Amino acid sequence: MLTRRHIRVKVMQCIYALIQSKDDSLEKQKKFLKVSIENTYTLYLLWLSLLTEVHQRAEEQLKLSSKKYLSEDLGKITDPQKFVENKFLLQLRENKKLKEALSDKKLNNWYLNEEYVKLIYKEIIESELYHKHMVQGNTSYQSDKELIMGIFKTIMAPNDKIYDYFEDDKLTWVDDLPIVNTFLLKHFKKAKENQSEGYFLPKLLKDNEDMNFANDLLSKTLLQNEKLEKEIEGKTPNWDKDRIADIDAILLKMAICELLNFSSIPERVTINEYLEIAKEYSTPKSSIFINGILDKLTKEYKADGKLNKVGRGLL
Repeated sequence: MLTRRHIRVKVMQCIYALIQSKDDSLEKQKKFLKVSIENTYTLYLLWLSLLTEVHQRAEEQLKLSSKKYLSEDLGKITDPQKFVENKFLLQLRENKKLKEALSDKKLNNWYLNEEYVKLIYKEIIESELYHKHMVQGNTSYQSDKELIMGIFKTIMAPNDKIYDYFEDDKLTWVDDLPIVNTFLLKHFKKAKENQSEGYFLPKLLKDNEDMNFANDLLSKTLLQNEKLEKEIEGKTPNWDKDRIADIDAILLKMAICELLNFSSIPERVTINEYLEIAKEYSTPKSSIFINGILDKLTKEYKADGKLNKVGRGLL
């Protein structure tokens, strides 16, 4: 689920948090990094949980409607049971492994905050997307899945109240939402009717090397802080270090650390990754500033034999 770029962002967040809190405990930052990475997966599970809770809400409302106690006006729908029988939603709700994962992590957020389930359900049944689907004839697994993907993309993901809820729960989720939302839609798109239950519980990291990379990048950047600052100062003679934006300084230190300490990652990969992160998380001109410094340093390191790169490199 998480790429090396996402991991770099997590490390950047840890270092920024350390600077803000002025807490220089490396072990505490490693723990924060681990929890932050794991929380990304929790966010993914909460989205799936919200979908299953919405489905349960629809089922409950259908039962009430059959007794003429339905509070919501479902409008002129040929078959109101169609949403309850949505093959993709049933696939998620009946997934035993997903239920176990939610239980193990004690993720009953939506049960305790039912108003969000009601809010999303109401927006769904009032949407044009929902009504178009409900008046169709026979539907397939594919059309059912496309409906849920459309609901997630146009109703759930952009919802301000859900966004605020996630932001209040875990501050790092603000940066995780685009990552998780994009992954979720791509993952749903590839899902099949006979998909194994484990498919909806993908690996958070590709392998142990990713976590090792995260810890090494964090540790080496922090432990070599003074050395890395001097490297930057040498290339910014007209700049007082206090004039360099905090995020820019962090990204430069991480990039230089990576250039000098991670032999399997090509220098061009390192530079491109940090330029992309700068474009998203720093000022409009940051990527140009960072690129200029890293380009000078890379040429010097090559001339001095400091860059010892091997292998194909990893993103």
